[in-house]
Amino acid sequence: MSEILIVGAGPAGLTLAIDLAQRGVACHVVEATEARGVNPRCNTTSARSMEIFRRLGLAEEIRRAGLPEDYPTSIHYRTTLTGEDIYRIDLPSAGDVLAGVGQETWPTPEPQHRISQLYLEPILERHARKQPGLTLERGTRLVELRQHDDHVEAVVESAGTRRTLRYAYVVGCDGAHSTVRRQLGIRYEGVDAIQRFVSTFVRSPELGRLAAKDRAWTYWTYGRRIASLIAIDGDELWLNHVAFAPDHDTEGEDPERLLRESVGKDVEHEVLGVVRWTGRRLVAQRYRAGRVFLAGDAAHIWIPVGGFGMNAGIQDAATLAWMLAAVHHGWAPPELLDAYEAERKPVGDQFATAVGAQARTSFADVSPDIHLPGPEGDRARAEFAARLAATEPRRYSPDGFSFGYHYAGSPLVVGGEDHAELTMGDYQDRLRPGFRLPHRRLDDGRPVLDVLGPGFTLLRTDPAAGTTAWVLAARDLGIPLTVVDLPGRYPTPLLLVRPDQHVAWMGGPDVGPAGILRTVTGRVPAHRR
Repeated sequence: MSEILIVGAGPAGLTLAIDLAQRGVACHVVEATEARGVNPRCNTTSARSMEIFRRLGLAEEIRRAGLPEDYPTSIHYRTTLTGEDIYRIDLPSAGDVLAGVGQETWPTPEPQHRISQLYLEPILERHARKQPGLTLERGTRLVELRQHDDHVEAVVESAGTRRTLRYAYVVGCDGAHSTVRRQLGIRYEGVDAIQRFVSTFVRSPELGRLAAKDRAWTYWTYGRRIASLIAIDGDELWLNHVAFAPDHDTEGEDPERLLRESVGKDVEHEVLGVVRWTGRRLVAQRYRAGRVFLAGDAAHIWIPVGGFGMNAGIQDAATLAWMLAAVHHGWAPPELLDAYEAERKPVGDQFATAVGAQARTSFADVSPDIHLPGPEGDRARAEFAARLAATEPRRYSPDGFSFGYHYAGSPLVVGGEDHAELTMGDYQDRLRPGFRLPHRRLDDGRPVLDVLGPGFTLLRTDPAAGTTAWVLAARDLGIPLTVVDLPGRYPTPLLLVRPDQHVAWMGGPDVGPAGILRTVTGRVPAHRR
């Protein structure tokens, strides 16, 4: 039998499956749908997600997919697409990133990438199907879970035929309407309706020609309603998101009219899909029950500001994968898995608060005077531009989201301290227990993340600090440990990095390595400062 059942073949489920397979853990993915959806959904892969994909060997292929490599990922704010310019955020193309333009200022080797799930998911699925020990079934739905002390029974159905399969663990990555979450009796908590939306996916070469006059990835427009017009392929495919109040009935809204209002004129187009949906801010009460875990939208749903929901699900997957692999291979006890909820649920709660604050700012009232001609309109647009300049850059370069979340309060982190709740735009580029290892480059230009081992990594920045005791202690405990010398890169003689690239401990040579290694693998809980 496969060791792990993953329910759901979206970005979180596929990332988890690939990560587990690369760590030598057999897993089985079931997906109820026969084919992927036709609507674009999330259109941004965060910098942290790109770092995770880099570790999995996928980043360059993903970077080359989606928009053309020379297409800017800029954000423009206009009265309508064909109307007056208000404000803009200039951001690089994928080609600029691949060429390393400006990399000396990047806090990461992998900046965020604008790619629709239409293009991301096929790449993930293709790589998943190539992994030894990983099986993926489409058209197979979960019917029932039965938990036992040492395994989980899953009843699945394919083409009307039911099977009962046994797994060591099950992970629900099956979205907002998660069968796994319902089977566990776990409810969401939070705000059930923040905004309502009508999203229209169209093919329009004429719209592409209009946008080509001043290219951007997203055009925010302010007609009768606030809308975002998003380039999907940099040519003829476009997504028009239009926002409404949470109590507004969107059934009466005509997608054709909404597109005309965003563009400022009629354009020839073919409607490929229309989705009427509600933006929410919900987090599951628990992320685990016994041998069953939740990740991705099954664990948290947020209004889609910046693609935070999908990317948080990828973070969930990276955390859970190494923990499940450690238990599977026997170098950590099952108690290690208690840390998954302890680490990820506080992050989910903080993200929910931060995303909600961002949404309130993003959909703030806009004066109709921005549409006026002459000095009065110029003044209204300038005042609005000043507001946008204060709030929008951090939404589209959310370093706090990618690098500011942490596990400092985890029982697996030694020396963690209390920190202020994260914000989307703020990130302190310094070494701290529980945080993702800050980006540095080696003398040969490689990023430090590339030299980390698949297990734990001991980084030695002071050549005088001994590492033999660490190597022996890790060997005695069966913990995979890679030792890397990085003179002067960080302000501590030694630091221990987890398999998910977060700092587990930092300090000097006068410590007992065995005690620290026992703590970071869940054998004993950490003592916090």
